[in-house]
Amino acid sequence: MPFAEEQPKGLGIRIAIDRGGTFTDCLGIVPGKPDILIKLLSNDPTNYADAPTEGIRRILEQATGEPIARGQKIDTSNIESIKMGTTVATNALLERSSTRCALVVTRGFRDLLRIGDQTRPKLFDLNIRRPETLFDDVLEIDERVTLHDSTEDKASLRDPNRSSFQLKKGIGGEAIRVLQPLDVDGARKGLQTLFDKGARSLAITLLHSYTFPDHELLVADLAKSIGFTQISISSQIFPMIKAISRGYSATADAYLTPLTRSYIDGFRQGFVGELEDAKGARCEFMQSDGGLVGWQHFSGLKAILSGPAGGVVGFSKTCYDPEKKQPVIGFDMGGTSTDVSRYAGTLEHTFESMTAGVTIQSPQLEIDTVAAGGGSILSYRNGLFLAGPESASAHPGPVAYRKGGPLTVTDANLVLGRLQANYFPKIFGKHENEPLDYEGSRKAFEDLLLQVNHDLTTTGGKTKTVEELALGFLEVANETMCRPIRALTEAKGYRTSDHDLAVFGGAGGQHACAIASNLGIDRIIIHRYSSILSAYGMALAEVVRDVQEPCSVELASSLEELDTRLTNLEKAGSEMLAKDGFSGQTIRFEHFLNLRYDGSDTTFMVSRPDSETWADAFVAEHKRQFSFTMPNRSILVENVRVRATARSSSVEPEFILDKQLSESPPVAVSSKKASDEVHMFFEDGWAVSPLYFLTSLTKGDMVQGPAIILDDTQTIVVSPRTRAIILERHVVLELDRAASVLVHEPTAPKAVDPVELTVMAHRFMSIAEQMGHALQKTSVSVNIKERLDFSCALFSPDGRLVANAPHVPVHLGSMEQAVMYQHQKYLGQLRPGDVIVANHPISGGTHLPDITCVTPVFDKAGEEIIFYTASRGHHQEIGGILPGSMPAGSVELFEEGAMIVSEFLVRDGHFDEEMITKVLLHDPAQYPGCSGTRKLADNINDLKAQVSANAKGAALLGDLITERGIKTVHLNMHAITSNAEACVRAFMIRTHKEMGGRPLCALDYMDDGTPINLTITINPADGSAHFDFSGTGEEGFHSFNAPQAIARSATLYVLRCLINQDIPLNEGCLRPLTFTIPEGSILNPSPQAAVCAGNPITSQRVTDVVIKAFEACSASQGDCNVFSFGINADYDESGNAIPNSGFGFGETICGGSGAGPGWHGTSGVHIHMTNTRITDPEMLEKRYPVLLREFSIRPGSGGQGRWNGGDGIRRIYEFRRDVGASIVSERRVTRPYGMKGGEDGKSGVNYIAKGGKDGRWCRLGGRKDFKASKGDWFVIDTPGGGGWGVKGGEDVVDGEEDQAKGVERRFVSQFQLAQEASN
Repeated sequence: MPFAEEQPKGLGIRIAIDRGGTFTDCLGIVPGKPDILIKLLSNDPTNYADAPTEGIRRILEQATGEPIARGQKIDTSNIESIKMGTTVATNALLERSSTRCALVVTRGFRDLLRIGDQTRPKLFDLNIRRPETLFDDVLEIDERVTLHDSTEDKASLRDPNRSSFQLKKGIGGEAIRVLQPLDVDGARKGLQTLFDKGARSLAITLLHSYTFPDHELLVADLAKSIGFTQISISSQIFPMIKAISRGYSATADAYLTPLTRSYIDGFRQGFVGELEDAKGARCEFMQSDGGLVGWQHFSGLKAILSGPAGGVVGFSKTCYDPEKKQPVIGFDMGGTSTDVSRYAGTLEHTFESMTAGVTIQSPQLEIDTVAAGGGSILSYRNGLFLAGPESASAHPGPVAYRKGGPLTVTDANLVLGRLQANYFPKIFGKHENEPLDYEGSRKAFEDLLLQVNHDLTTTGGKTKTVEELALGFLEVANETMCRPIRALTEAKGYRTSDHDLAVFGGAGGQHACAIASNLGIDRIIIHRYSSILSAYGMALAEVVRDVQEPCSVELASSLEELDTRLTNLEKAGSEMLAKDGFSGQTIRFEHFLNLRYDGSDTTFMVSRPDSETWADAFVAEHKRQFSFTMPNRSILVENVRVRATARSSSVEPEFILDKQLSESPPVAVSSKKASDEVHMFFEDGWAVSPLYFLTSLTKGDMVQGPAIILDDTQTIVVSPRTRAIILERHVVLELDRAASVLVHEPTAPKAVDPVELTVMAHRFMSIAEQMGHALQKTSVSVNIKERLDFSCALFSPDGRLVANAPHVPVHLGSMEQAVMYQHQKYLGQLRPGDVIVANHPISGGTHLPDITCVTPVFDKAGEEIIFYTASRGHHQEIGGILPGSMPAGSVELFEEGAMIVSEFLVRDGHFDEEMITKVLLHDPAQYPGCSGTRKLADNINDLKAQVSANAKGAALLGDLITERGIKTVHLNMHAITSNAEACVRAFMIRTHKEMGGRPLCALDYMDDGTPINLTITINPADGSAHFDFSGTGEEGFHSFNAPQAIARSATLYVLRCLINQDIPLNEGCLRPLTFTIPEGSILNPSPQAAVCAGNPITSQRVTDVVIKAFEACSASQGDCNVFSFGINADYDESGNAIPNSGFGFGETICGGSGAGPGWHGTSGVHIHMTNTRITDPEMLEKRYPVLLREFSIRPGSGGQGRWNGGDGIRRIYEFRRDVGASIVSERRVTRPYGMKGGEDGKSGVNYIAKGGKDGRWCRLGGRKDFKASKGDWFVIDTPGGGGWGVKGGEDVVDGEEDQAKGVERRFVSQFQLAQEASN
């Protein structure tokens, strides 16, 4: 299509289109004439077949003055370009409505993408609902390659027989070992079978194809010869390590591309020449990375964020001042959701994200989505105000739409005067001819107010008016939208208040001032096309080709090679753009290296620096985000990348704010320009507010708030203490921060307000979440950074839990005891700058690898503790008798590693590295058969990360106190725990009634016969309950003993699941409960008892018992299957230990979940007390001397019933060197119970196969430390879940099909899912 640089013919009209889910926005830019704006429904089959085509037809009619009949092919001779974004792919992914595809994988991995990373999407759902997979059939083919060398073990590099392996060189430079060449005949036969079954779309994902794509390319050639019409090759789509993510991306591409191509073909048929004629218009589509691509190359994978990407490009091109260089937050608020993003001079990309439950590995603009918009449903529950995540959608819509819908944010804005019904078209009601229903909205609030005021009167609070109620809901909705913005900025080391706020989308202008005020931002920028900014962004975007390849070299020694690689990628990108008609003179290139420290998995995509070196740029970015560097570690290159962009002339002038203000100094607007006077309600009450039409205002006009500014498609609310300045193409809102941040401390404690309580609950949880972000980012170990085995929380001045981010459930509640122990131990002795470290069970620990750091937060005077922050991380190595510090055979606590009752890790701001080195390295080695930590550097770095995370929480608490005042913060801190307490008491009273008033009893057994016994007695008068574990067996001479904190954590977790509402997780949940846990039992062992398996394993059995007592569902696998292996050290020829040659690896492994009333269990998923990720096969083999031979679902292991239990999995490791290993597991004797007539799940089995597949297979039992030789296999079959109900019984619930799909139809809250699913 070589016409990109030809002079435009005809009128040279540029058309930009954003085809959204509800509306399609069309913009026609006609040289020398006013722009043409068209907004129409995306689906209106009675009037037109395709909305974008109809929009183009209308633009041409207005531009030329000549009528064009509907259905007539459109002549493009007057069109220079058509640039479009579409939600076709996004909607198909959400609704699972595209063409099914088939998947080709390496043999042994047919279920790799069904299991994924083994996490469950929502932490507290007993009914685990994974999104439906995108493929129907799977073909396993015989082939296998691996990396010959591993980063954690250098023994292969010293192997004298290395040359005998006929190693190949991967694209990234790695040594590749082909274990099994591709079975071409078998592959051809399998592909033909798929084809004969009707498959036409194919995704190919073979292990290590990112660097060795040969086998994938051969399979693709076979598939093409057979006749497959869509072949998505993972190594060609995005060649990055991680088979799971790359596989998801390939299946998404195979699933979506046929639909996307079909849509494009249908669109093209509306034009003369079908857009292939070189004399016609150039047609390009927006990709998820913010670049355009010709329609011929637009694929489903690249289309997922097509529409939102236009908005990011739009605000980056229109609202960023290149002279001030003030970073900008994009705030795109629509009806059902709000998208937030950031721009600081370059587009920020992420290379792995989740959309509609599918992990996408591809360059995408970093856009976070929260389920809050104009249609978010407002509700009042448990004394808290809620806004979303459910949405009223377009149908029925809000109450104001007159179609029987629920109360929404839109209704609140209407009642408060921020939307004026008189200025809306009369398109509502049954016949779509009525105005917005103000009276209906107000009546709905009045009805809700009765319940709210009743509760306030009961608790002694101040009652509210309708207006205060509506305003309160807006405050909650605004805080909900602020949470992801804080995560986007603060979690990456940026201060939110250092940004401007660019607002767009239909509802953004109504909330802009409130959002900015909450975030401490003093300037809001609204472009004149803000309501169609996504469409305008298409017009401003440029054609981009992004090319990259894997690389595995050290930075310092490979600079010349890297320059050569980048030059070659430049050439590849240039050739791609040349095929689109762009010459070299119009192309600019951006160079990137994906860099990481040796031993860390955290990479940074670093752009080529202008003056400093690549290394300097990487170190600076690492320090900015994480506050530390690793000067003694090498910097490694993971990928090289070039972004080739074809320059195009822009229709938007640069936004230079000071220049525009100097040209037209702001002057107070004439009152004569006001079109109306309306009333709006704010914190200070009703305010008379002028209403202006934007078209009546001129450059330099200054509007003092309160006021409303209207244009055809949006309402801008100018709040009090804010002024709006009208520029040529923008409205700039400036907030008087000095007036808005004043804190008014109450002279005496006031009553709790439910609005403020809800907002503060959001803020507390947001701080805990940001602590988690900081810890993940700054840590170095795989356990914390990749598997996310950590928790962060806030505590009251006396050490009680206030807010715990939804991280690892086994830490819920148990950290409180650790903080309270230290609080009482050092009462009056702590000073600012102190951090205490501990892990011992007697000081609130759960097992030794979980190290807790506790930071007291002092007032400004440094005299009084006002909060505690704490973080707990699982350290993969802390010494003991075995690498990994999780020995199955430990019988004494000292055998499990370093024991820390209480030490000052930081005292007066000084990090005591000498002390922690002694405690971790030297002290454990004093015990017989024990070693100190084998990864001291990782321990120290992770502890520094925990200290940093605590400091982050303390700083954010300081900001909150500055904003709200210490008395208000503490009042709500206590109130939020009382709120949780009330929820639990109400649940207990309901349960007592439902169970007929009888005690709840349950009994289950550990594999060694130890009973876990529980009797729950509920007091119906006050909702208190006694959890009595009397009858539980004695502590064992093994490692499965569980400190009593674990029983409390398990109880809290189960209660949160059964209440099934988003209640705060704090000490109030346990306040109505008392516990009897006999001393000397397995759940309350002596201080010297071994406990390493109690935390991950026994906790699951306690959970099963509590769930059984409530008769909530059948048992899940009841296990975490902790597997570890490693070596203490390698030795040279003289028998001397080689420094830093030891390593340890460990992971927990999924199984089947239990069925329940109305749902099947889920196969291959982590359950209950953990939700950590499993190691990707390619990452496992890259780092450690091991082969993963199989990772598959174990069919038939779930118990049968009316509702079947989920199946366990099989995972097979082959060791490539001699190692020490350990398996800690349960349910190898007992079976996960079924309920209500359902069958038990199958128990698990552990094997060692000496010599591999054809060698001697031996059962290991559930608890075993063992030596494995090179070539041995470790095989683990995990338990299935129990079944529920008698097989063949009657249905007990509807909606089974929707449950199976597991995708929220209206909206997928990416922010919430990211928080919970990444744990």
